[in-house]
Amino acid sequence: MTSETQLAAIMPSDTTTTAWVRLMRAQRIVLAAIEGELKAAGLPPLGWYDVLLELKRTEGGRLRPYEIEQRTLLAQHNLSRLLDRMVAAGLVRREAFMDDGRGRWIMLTDEGRAMQGRMWGIYGPAMQRHVGGKLTEEEASRLAALLSLLYHETN
Repeated sequence: MTSETQLAAIMPSDTTTTAWVRLMRAQRIVLAAIEGELKAAGLPPLGWYDVLLELKRTEGGRLRPYEIEQRTLLAQHNLSRLLDRMVAAGLVRREAFMDDGRGRWIMLTDEGRAMQGRMWGIYGPAMQRHVGGKLTEEEASRLAALLSLLYHETN
């Protein structure tokens, strides 16, 4: 096999490249639209919603920071600053982890639970407008199935 043939074997096809570009554009456009609707309603950005939702989903409303990082798309350095802002806003609080004096739980507050609900009141309809309203249920199901092929789904 020539080096040109070997290179062609590992390079994406035009179809794969087109799919990638469209996936990235769609993500950017839809996220920007939803973020804009949250901002217009005077609400925090989607990253805050993701943290609040993951905390709400757990028994006791608490997670370790590394667990939040694993469950969201937030990088550790971004998550740390985000949590500082969320603590200052009263949406979460830090609590010492009994088994490790250095570790901390991130705990959902009543204010955080209420904020998650307010955000969903904007986020849910925005998701429907920008995604659900443009796809049939069958198309949405097919898209979800196709996208799940690109990663190992843990939920």
